[in-house]
Amino acid sequence: MQLLDLTPHVCPLPLIKVKLWLKNAELGSALVVLLKDPGSRQDIPAYLTALGNTVRVIEDDTLLRIEVQKCTQHLSLQ
Repeated sequence: MQLLDLTPHVCPLPLIKVKLWLKNAELGSALVVLLKDPGSRQDIPAYLTALGNTVRVIEDDTLLRIEVQKCTQHLSLQ
């Protein structure tokens, strides 16, 4: 499982980095994403779920941990 610590970054950089990971990762690959940016905390789980990936979200007041398993082929950075 890979770790992508995006806590120092604000939108749109976290989403771009997650999209790049999806583009390059093989099906079945797993990733843990750490976020603090309020916009990213809403957008990234919704984006990953909309694409059909398995997503588990663990949240507290300051940190969002997203555990994602790539379940679909992601071909573009749309």
